[in-house]
Amino acid sequence: MTDMKKTDGLSQNNPMDEFKRARLLSRQGGGEKRIKSQHEKGKMTARERIDTLLDKGSFQELGSLATHQVTDFGMAEKRFPGDGVVTGIGKINGRRVAVYAQDFTVLGGSFSQVQAQKINRIQDLALESGIPIVGLNDSGGARVQEGVRSLAAYGEVFARNVKASGVIPQISVIMGPCAGGAVYSPALTDFTVMVDGTSAMFLTGPGVVASVTGEKVSAQELGGSDVHSARSGNAHFRAHCDAEALALVQLILGYLPSNTQEDAPVIASNDPVDRRDDALNDVVPSDEGSAYSMREVLETIFDRGSLLEVHREFAPNAIVAFARLGGRSVGVVSNEPSFMSGVLDINSSDKISRFVRFCDTFSLPVITFVDCPGYLPGVDQEYNGVIRHGAKIIYAYCESTVPKISVVTRKAIGGSYVALGSRQMGTDVTLAWPTAQIAVMGPEGAAPLINGRQICEASNPDMERQRFIQEYRQRFFNPYRAADIGQIDEVIEPRETRFQLAQALDLLQTKVVNVVPKKHGLFPV
Repeated sequence: MTDMKKTDGLSQNNPMDEFKRARLLSRQGGGEKRIKSQHEKGKMTARERIDTLLDKGSFQELGSLATHQVTDFGMAEKRFPGDGVVTGIGKINGRRVAVYAQDFTVLGGSFSQVQAQKINRIQDLALESGIPIVGLNDSGGARVQEGVRSLAAYGEVFARNVKASGVIPQISVIMGPCAGGAVYSPALTDFTVMVDGTSAMFLTGPGVVASVTGEKVSAQELGGSDVHSARSGNAHFRAHCDAEALALVQLILGYLPSNTQEDAPVIASNDPVDRRDDALNDVVPSDEGSAYSMREVLETIFDRGSLLEVHREFAPNAIVAFARLGGRSVGVVSNEPSFMSGVLDINSSDKISRFVRFCDTFSLPVITFVDCPGYLPGVDQEYNGVIRHGAKIIYAYCESTVPKISVVTRKAIGGSYVALGSRQMGTDVTLAWPTAQIAVMGPEGAAPLINGRQICEASNPDMERQRFIQEYRQRFFNPYRAADIGQIDEVIEPRETRFQLAQALDLLQTKVVNVVPKKHGLFPV
């Protein structure tokens, strides 16, 4: 409990002393004991997090003296200026951002009506000013003493999340508990960052799960960063500590415009766009069954050190990332042949489609690298809706109006060729390496379908089958048939990829697309 009486040598009758006392109390959080406890858990306080995130001296706090209603049950004697959340405006690398940070040292950061009003105020200012908003979440949940008022307050935050979606970047950082209705705000924002060991997200906590289902799990097992990064996909980034999480936020925002009416910042690059790397010419193995690292390919092609993966641990058979090419921000989508041969499945479809839509929202060009043998077959995939999820990729590419470039490095088989940046999906420039294999299906499956009778009637069916497989491979399993009919713009030497992409981006800077007026389409959710 915070004591508002004269305990600090300041007069109670002097207006300036009253102001100083109120400001002092608002900066003390829940007191030294609770701050010490926060530090012992490896966590920063709300104000320490804001100081770490923002440029030094740039933070302008708003609402520092707001407090909860005195009529709240059992709360009349507990008066905390700020009511468990610090809100305001500041700068990151000289660019304006709005920020709020829940203070776990004050009533466990419990969410109240006043806390919502402060967050709503910052959300409104961010949207009106066209600046990103960052939420630092560390709360035990809704304040029970306020009853339905705290629940209704969540709804006000959610409504503003939706209103701001597609207008300004919204980033949530989970730096402690985030339970119940509170989890929906991060789920509605663009990106969620979680901290190992100290953060957790779940609709119902371990106690409720145990009482209802009999399953006994810890908070980390139920909703820790490992779970949401690798299994559920609810977290897009994870960090080892608070400082690393805040540095990630700074890095993410560096790739993005402040709002949809602005362009992403272009930074000076000392990496020449015409740089050629001879190693790319030999990166694809001659053995079709051998894998290679697409991640290493991307790190070689784009500006050195600029690749920032999103959802790295979730659906690792696909890669989505921010990168720079000649200092410009771009979105990168690719298959990862070193994991599950780079097949598309339910999770990778969700991962790719969401990222493509995000890039389109904030006008980031999308560059797609294709090495995919198709969609993952199986009863489990069919039963769980791979058709619906796969359609999300098609919808996202077709709907997007940003510059789109594709590079087929090896396999582009069947529906995966169509879905991943083909000309029919609105791709502006389509390129292929000499190692590209563009076909309806693989030769082993195609030969029996096309030449099944001849194979059956042959004196040596196995030899005849191999002959037709080889013939199919020579005629169709290459990029030249697609180039013959204009589906591939150019077959390029792999070491020229960086320069070819840079040239295409220059061409597409002034791209204009006329869109049919409509309220919105029906995305296959």
